[in-house]
Amino acid sequence: MAVRRLDPVLIDRIAAGEVIERPAAAVKELVENALDAGATTIEVVIEAGGRRLIRVSDDGTGMTREDLSLAVERHATSKLPTGDLFAIATLGFRGEALPSIGAVARLSITTRHPDEPHGWEIVVDGGVKHEPRPAAAVRGTRVEVTDLFAATPARLKFLKTDRAEAQAVAEAVKRLAMAHPDVRFVLAGDNLSPLDLPAEGDDQEALLRRITRLIGPDFAPNALPVSASREGIDLEGFIGLPTYHRGTAAQIHTTVNGRPVRDKLILGAIRAAYMDFLPRDRHPALALAISCDPRVVDVNVHPAKTEVRFRDGGLVRGLVVGALKEALTRAGHRVTTTGGLRTLEAARPAFALPSAAPTPGALASPTPRLRAPADGAWRDWQAPLSGLDEPRQSTLDGIAVPSADARAGVDEPDADALAQPLGAARAQVHENYIIAQTQDGIVIVDQHAAHERLVYERLKRERAATGITRQMLLIPEIVELDPVEADRLLAHAETLEALGLVIEGFGSGAVAVREVPAALAGGAIKPLVRDVADALAEWGDARALEERLDHVLATMACHGSVRSGRRLRPEEMNALLREMEATPHSGQCNHGRPTYVELKLADIERLFGRR
Repeated sequence: MAVRRLDPVLIDRIAAGEVIERPAAAVKELVENALDAGATTIEVVIEAGGRRLIRVSDDGTGMTREDLSLAVERHATSKLPTGDLFAIATLGFRGEALPSIGAVARLSITTRHPDEPHGWEIVVDGGVKHEPRPAAAVRGTRVEVTDLFAATPARLKFLKTDRAEAQAVAEAVKRLAMAHPDVRFVLAGDNLSPLDLPAEGDDQEALLRRITRLIGPDFAPNALPVSASREGIDLEGFIGLPTYHRGTAAQIHTTVNGRPVRDKLILGAIRAAYMDFLPRDRHPALALAISCDPRVVDVNVHPAKTEVRFRDGGLVRGLVVGALKEALTRAGHRVTTTGGLRTLEAARPAFALPSAAPTPGALASPTPRLRAPADGAWRDWQAPLSGLDEPRQSTLDGIAVPSADARAGVDEPDADALAQPLGAARAQVHENYIIAQTQDGIVIVDQHAAHERLVYERLKRERAATGITRQMLLIPEIVELDPVEADRLLAHAETLEALGLVIEGFGSGAVAVREVPAALAGGAIKPLVRDVADALAEWGDARALEERLDHVLATMACHGSVRSGRRLRPEEMNALLREMEATPHSGQCNHGRPTYVELKLADIERLFGRR
């Protein structure tokens, strides 16, 4: 078959397949053009998910007649003034977006430059370019794309529903809005909620306001500022507390020189920073902006410009991990403010009992009344409550079988303890939860989860400093395992010894534990050894184990912490509270669950109608 040169229109349609995958990609390209033009207000309108209409209007510099005519030609751009591909300081640079869109749809551009007496309009229909003509227009540019992919019907079959495409457009606009808080963004159209984000400014507080508008009002009180620099690379932004997590990674927003990206290196660094604090299936909420010399980052890696490549990826990863860990450490024992709100929401149905339907001729009582069983079987009777996620105790169970140990509340709490963030211990209920009184509310602490984190942090400090302190067992603990698991443990005995766990062979399929970390003295040894064996089976080799030493320490801490069901004396409870206040990351356990929730007195009073 002979080699032939492709038709220019066909070339544009092939390019469109790389750049314009769906309506959201077209919107992204057009909004980036508006930002590069210096717009302070950008309005986006779509119909049928962007398939029928995309309109992007801005108040930027606009274009002259000559620029407008060139803008729809392939490989024509105003964003490479020097032609240096290693110094790209704009968002768009490929010079393919407008001709690609025009090749697969009907493209109309109306623009006016400040130096022009009037505006100009040009139309590109299915790759056929018309000459510019005068048009009435204000300063700026308006781009309309109608019947997207009309010239390539096969592409239409791969589009999702109008609602799904509209949501993708909204997500693209939100990510660009997150990167540019100094610009006003307006989004309207069917199948989506209208969006109007005012210009906030260009400082850190402005960024926080923009993030809060997009992620939700709960973000600001649960956000930690991040600011770090290293070798010419700057990192700014806000990250959510570990207990303020989400089910997907949709609320992870990262930008590089103002360009929203979903870069694997940056996402991996974020996951590494949160590794100790989040459950495996949860994700943080944050917004980070990386600024650097354009020459140290290649933005021409992906046609959709969603990935970048840094000259020194290790430097960037280290900067992100270090800055995020430092911010999380600075947060101390803080937990999300929404924990107490969720507790109140779970408790609120208990204070709104439904009243029975009135019988004919009877007056409805203004206050709902509870009827006890005729035989007085209080223990087996439950009030008709609804809305709680977990099985609840009988409403009057506490009358028949008290389950709270209130010994800590006999004496008046110490004034100094009340002034502490976690207050003074007043009681232990269900032999697992510590009730503490603060100056303006109460705190409920999960004693096992809290102590688990404290032991874990202590082990990490010891390992980083002088090595984990070990305690020899008076009588070695013999742990029987599968022969393969026992051999695997013995193969990593040297690594485990560095973590304070000293083992040796004890015949076929068994190991003898001779020393354990001092912080775990008195803990359950056999379950600990079995869990470590399971971890080794999952990771495979010693190198993988070295990379996951903290996870092994977390496993050890879980088995060495105060167990649920253990009664604590008042002084032990207060000591636990004081250590939590002094230990970073104590707001969540090793599995990412909160260690305590705080209820303000004002919120509790609302439950009882006092406010």
